[in-house]
Amino acid sequence: MRIVVHGQQAFGKAVLEALVKRGENVVGVYVAPDKDGQKADPMKEAALALKLPLFQPKSYRQPGPVWDEFKALRPDLQVMAFVTLFVPSGFLNIPTHGSIQYHPSLLPLHRGPSSINWPIIQGRAETGLSIFWPDDGLDTGPILVQKKTPISDDDSLGSVYFDRLFPMGVDAMLEAVDLVKASKAPRIEQDHAKATYEGWCTADNARIDWGRQGFHIHNLVRGCNPAPGAWTTQGGKRLMVFETKTIPAVDPKGIGGKMGEVVEADSRGFTVVCADGRIRVLRVRAEGGQKVAAGDLVAAGGIKVGDRLGV
Repeated sequence: MRIVVHGQQAFGKAVLEALVKRGENVVGVYVAPDKDGQKADPMKEAALALKLPLFQPKSYRQPGPVWDEFKALRPDLQVMAFVTLFVPSGFLNIPTHGSIQYHPSLLPLHRGPSSINWPIIQGRAETGLSIFWPDDGLDTGPILVQKKTPISDDDSLGSVYFDRLFPMGVDAMLEAVDLVKASKAPRIEQDHAKATYEGWCTADNARIDWGRQGFHIHNLVRGCNPAPGAWTTQGGKRLMVFETKTIPAVDPKGIGGKMGEVVEADSRGFTVVCADGRIRVLRVRAEGGQKVAAGDLVAAGGIKVGDRLGV
């Protein structure tokens, strides 16, 4: 089967290399366009190292030379591993068996670009990945393969993706290709009535509101670690927060202090007042500084009892 691999970054590279390693007939590689002043995409470097035909169109929207170039490869299947440009159904359907795409959520939940962040931020107990048949909608096509993984109270965006959804995704892509080759690939329609959509998780979403309950703040920090990074302000400067620990809720009337006030600070970190009690901050980065244990920031005099965060 003549396969075209379409993607970018480390995940696209891993899928490409896995397919080549097991002897698949990869006849072309499509990668996102180069960005001025940035290093070459890892997937592009991998394609060049493997001496595979490489293509980097800026758009796929209209029939023309880009489509003709793709047709000339005589593809049987397009494998899409982290594609952010819009690809219309006319292009998707050029291969004999169409196109399959990776999405890191349990579709129809969490359609959209930041689908790993939001389940953690929302406090879900599990997430997963979907290999689906893309169409003209945003993550709306029929499902081919799904895999689940739990989200623990200590998981972060980084641990869920790099430890699980990344390697599981590569394996699921290979499984999906095998199903297509064996003519056993299902097309399970999504239940659109259960669909959710969230946009990009940006710095605007990542600002900590110390007036919320501790578990909400903890989930926000986890879901934004490492990117975009949850943050607050201290003395007019931004303070990034990468790790926290919830403290059992107490009667707010008995905790003392104002929302966002630092009420404890020692070698283990510092404790901040929130809506239902207090939350412990364990890892931070001050503006212009490095990511450090919160206790190190305390020891350096960067934060102290009585400081008020977020004002």
